[in-house]
Amino acid sequence: MSDSTILDPLTIENLRALGDEMDDDTFLKEVIDIYLNDTPNRLAEIDACLLSGDITTLNRAAHSIKGASANLGAKKVIEVARRIEEKSKTSIDDLASDIAELKANFDEVKAALSAL
Repeated sequence: MSDSTILDPLTIENLRALGDEMDDDTFLKEVIDIYLNDTPNRLAEIDACLLSGDITTLNRAAHSIKGASANLGAKKVIEVARRIEEKSKTSIDDLASDIAELKANFDEVKAALSAL
């Protein structure tokens, strides 16, 4: 799968442009590091909420992943996080496959970001 189906190239270029004053990818790398360090925590939070039945926190974690992923143009992660966020507004039943898909998509994004 190409990186352009995983990450929006325009979003990445815009982040690069924001850091142009430094004449390197320092800003982009900082944003990536924050994302790669925080998202696994939000995924763990979703797992814990699924077990405990905490709809509110699960919804908030999905929303957080969606927003952070939008900052990097992680298209599939955004889509699945949005779906989880919407479904979790009423119930957390039947979210296991969506959560597994979210984790798989995050793994793809992580690999694509590491290759930048």
